[in-house]
Amino acid sequence: MKSLDSFPRVSLGVFPTPIQKLENISRLLHTNVYVKRDDLTGLGLGGNKVRKLEFLLADAKAQGAEVVFTTGGAQSNHAMLTAAAAGKLGLQAILLLKQRGVTDCVGNLLLERIMGTDVRFIDTDDYADIYAEMDRVGAALGRPYYKIPCGGSNPLGTLGYVACAKEIAEQGMAFDHIVCAEGSGGTMAGMALGAKLFLPGTRVHGMMVDREPFDEITPALMKAAAELLEAEMEITPADYLLRDVCGAGYAIPSEEGNAAVSLMAEQEGLFLDPVYTGKAFGGLLALAKEGAFRPEDKVLFLHSGGAGGLFAL
Repeated sequence: MKSLDSFPRVSLGVFPTPIQKLENISRLLHTNVYVKRDDLTGLGLGGNKVRKLEFLLADAKAQGAEVVFTTGGAQSNHAMLTAAAAGKLGLQAILLLKQRGVTDCVGNLLLERIMGTDVRFIDTDDYADIYAEMDRVGAALGRPYYKIPCGGSNPLGTLGYVACAKEIAEQGMAFDHIVCAEGSGGTMAGMALGAKLFLPGTRVHGMMVDREPFDEITPALMKAAAELLEAEMEITPADYLLRDVCGAGYAIPSEEGNAAVSLMAEQEGLFLDPVYTGKAFGGLLALAKEGAFRPEDKVLFLHSGGAGGLFAL
């Protein structure tokens, strides 16, 4: 198997991120709950996309790109962090965002304005339209450009969370369960593949916050990332668990997610967001109520960031 260190990366984050026990939450749930603080990855307001962007923007620079395109919803954490990372590396970011959700100058859009980012809205529900527009704008610019998919969720970006699983193993703790949000697929797929490689015995739960077919997306990304690593293994549904926590729809806060945001803030002084981590932690709470965790289990919640979304409610 190829080493993760054999892939080009740019240094954007502060790693390893801490693992902390949530003492009050653990008492409430009668099990041992920990948090992996990927809200502290060090760029912008932190978040999981920094790990993916270290691989993706290294590839962009290797290909001679001067302009980086990406996309997402109007309040995309990934888009905001791509803009921050691109600026740090001397690249121009152009964000082509879906004209859906909160498009006022609040939350991540405010941060993008502060950075002077070129943000353009497209009235479509089909990302194929947006990727075609990237090519049209890129051709008109006449400068070399690089396209990053929504969420940075392609095989190369997925390696960011394979690396995170390896980091967890190197931090010296064994976990029975890891729980993370699944919004575009790459974080969950990387964590599940990484657990298979570096965290034997750990069950990875993907909390689906969108209506995409993650039962197809997750194994496809795992297989493609494993191929990049030249890791010979079979990916099966037994390698991960998926749970629907989407509620009324993507980026629409749910009652369970909002309750989870409040509980984490009240009990641990940590702030989740209503789109991703709040719904994911709500899923963890539901699993605990259903008896999925034993008193002696160690459960790790991935805090994947998203603080900007709190200010766009």
